[in-house]
Amino acid sequence: MQGANFSAVSEFILIGFSAFPHLQLMFFLLFLLMYLFTLLGNLLIMATVWRERSLHTPMYLFLCALSISEVLYTFAIIPRTLADLLSTHRSIPFKACASQMFFSFTFGFTHSFLLTVMGYDRYVAICHPLRYNTLMSPRGCARLVACSWAGGSVMGLVVTTAVFQLTFCGSNVIRHFFCHVPPLMKLACGNVSTVAMGVGLVCITVLLGCCLLILLSYAFIVAAILRIPSAEGRHKAFSTCASHLTVVVVHYGFASVIYLKPKGPQSLEGDTLMGITYTVLTPFLSPIIFSLRNKELKITMKKTFLSKL
Repeated sequence: MQGANFSAVSEFILIGFSAFPHLQLMFFLLFLLMYLFTLLGNLLIMATVWRERSLHTPMYLFLCALSISEVLYTFAIIPRTLADLLSTHRSIPFKACASQMFFSFTFGFTHSFLLTVMGYDRYVAICHPLRYNTLMSPRGCARLVACSWAGGSVMGLVVTTAVFQLTFCGSNVIRHFFCHVPPLMKLACGNVSTVAMGVGLVCITVLLGCCLLILLSYAFIVAAILRIPSAEGRHKAFSTCASHLTVVVVHYGFASVIYLKPKGPQSLEGDTLMGITYTVLTPFLSPIIFSLRNKELKITMKKTFLSKL
């Protein structure tokens, strides 16, 4: 085999759900319903913010960007997974696998960056209310969103390039239901350990950095809320952060399970079920949390759409 960029593999076989042959139809129906609900929930959030002028604020601009990233993230993974659940031929071309990895990492990390930006927005709103309009101007918000998308694209490009510059030889069977880094690394030849360590270090560093920035923002927020004299004022201030904080806990909780789990032998069933949490369950929960925990958004949704239905 000549050259580092040469690959003997032209396609991969995804066998993520082969461990559950009698449950594939049930998984298909469950994932389809959750996927449709995820799309409906995020589209409803975007339409509500677009139609209601009172929601044209930085917080809801970031929420719209977050909904877009979730829609695109699920679109990169779930439709193909649904097709594979009904098919006996679960092959994916080499370039399609690389594209799926790029888009899944791009939109996944964009989601993390947007959650960090939303934490900063809440910090400015509660800790520096008099400077809020200056610090969170429309142009400044647009730049933060653009930087989040650019950062996600860079992460997707870095990870995908690092993985697919490896040589793949021998087996082409991916023990997962989409093109994810760990199962692909097991199929690669050459200096795999260095690439795996580098990719893991980059991902963990970025995720921990975003998480620490969010925790720092909320440390200042909690300190500011505790200085508010009235209980009603404290409750109102905290209620504006409740939905974002809940989504952060869910997002980083599942991410920590994936990236910080101890190394060791992992069964196909364990990998598959763990993958469901961050590809299907987390995007499914996010619009529910924002719709139910954000009082202003919930009231506006009822007034704008549900009352007509």
